[in-house]
Amino acid sequence: MAMAATPIIVAGVDLGGTKIQTVLFRSGKVIGQGRGLTPPGSAEDVVEAIRVTLVAAAEEAQVSLKDVVGIGIGFPGTVHGPQGTVIRAVNLPAFEGYALGTGVSKMFNGAAVRIDNDVRAAVVGEQRAGSGKPFQNFAGVFVGSGVGGGLVIDGKLRHGRGAAGEIGHVVVKDGGRRCGCGNRGCIEAYAGRLSMERTALRWVKKGKKKTVLFDLMKRKGRDHLASGIISDALAVHDKVAVQLIDDAVLALGVGLASVQNLLDLEAFVIGGGLGDRLGQPFIDRIAKAMKPHLLRRDDPPRLVQSKLGDLAGAVGAAIIATDRR
Repeated sequence: MAMAATPIIVAGVDLGGTKIQTVLFRSGKVIGQGRGLTPPGSAEDVVEAIRVTLVAAAEEAQVSLKDVVGIGIGFPGTVHGPQGTVIRAVNLPAFEGYALGTGVSKMFNGAAVRIDNDVRAAVVGEQRAGSGKPFQNFAGVFVGSGVGGGLVIDGKLRHGRGAAGEIGHVVVKDGGRRCGCGNRGCIEAYAGRLSMERTALRWVKKGKKKTVLFDLMKRKGRDHLASGIISDALAVHDKVAVQLIDDAVLALGVGLASVQNLLDLEAFVIGGGLGDRLGQPFIDRIAKAMKPHLLRRDDPPRLVQSKLGDLAGAVGAAIIATDRR
């Protein structure tokens, strides 16, 4: 009788502008996970931080990293070629021109590294193991440091020429707020946390508004406006936080309605740090903001919350590593 094959172990890395989430994945299950902040230094500093989180994941899983045969990385930008060279990274500019795949592979004894856009990885996670499982045609929308998206059409992840699903850069207001991509009026300029932080700071400096947001950041020792800080400010009815979220809801509603009118999707899966933190009430507000702009108001798409939450990107990256072995 043939011996059963030993289940392989792969790693999944969700590399964000502010945090790193990693998992070890075996037989379709997460067996260990690690998490850390994304350091503000060089690309090499960030790769070292990835290593630290994977060490923590291996300790939790009680396995050796030497047993990891593949690593998937969800990266917030555009990556090209077999070396995983970063072409564009708005929220991690230190990576531009860096061979990320090669750098990570060297650190892990030549393990195969597969890289895709971070949000497309999260969409794969939701498609295969989360809220996207019932749908053949849906969009994932991840509202975090930025606003990322991914498309599943006829059951397949859509790549296009490399930038398919970039929902955050749908323009919702001509000449509107400046986005991190350099354009004006993108959804991300209103709903991405980094853009929200810049907007709040601009309002405060101009003396237009007062807010507890920056006091909360100092108190919690955070360098950036985290989702939890926004949530805490909303809880005390901070006017700036309320206005920022109102603007985000409107931008998302208008933008996602346009996507729906074009593609006629079954559903949108909403996740990311802010989506997860504010939850279903936030998602219901987006659905309400979409409705006046929909062609088919009698048959709107479903808006559902991410099932995998913080792990969506890392799980999706692990699945990508498994699929491409």
